[in-house]
Amino acid sequence: MPNATLSTSTVPARPISGQIITFALVGVVNTATYYGLYLLFLRYLPYLAAHVIAFTLSMIGSFFLNAKFTYRIRPTWRKFLLFPLTNATNFVITTVGVYVIVDMLHVGSKFAPLMASAAAIPVTFVVSRWVMLPKAEAA
Repeated sequence: MPNATLSTSTVPARPISGQIITFALVGVVNTATYYGLYLLFLRYLPYLAAHVIAFTLSMIGSFFLNAKFTYRIRPTWRKFLLFPLTNATNFVITTVGVYVIVDMLHVGSKFAPLMASAAAIPVTFVVSRWVMLPKAEAA
């Protein structure tokens, strides 16, 4: 038990190519979770409220999935509290995108979040690595 605090991970870090593939797979799961929640909340709430709530809940799940499978790290409160930074750009891009698609382009609100999210994925990966990995590994 005394040595348990010395180890930060029991599984070795994976190469960046493996991280990218796993990040993408986690992203698919996260997007499906988000979209299912969005459609559920859309039945009872305005589309922007449904988007914000679904986004927040799926981001929590994304943190734990990425910690375990993508970066193979132990989740900590510090990383959990910093993790929303990884999605700040994603949130802004998707929220503005949803608004533009629905209110300006008059495309239905059902598929707007899926269309808006594609542009934010690369930025989210870079910021995610910066937050989740030790500075030497992330560089």
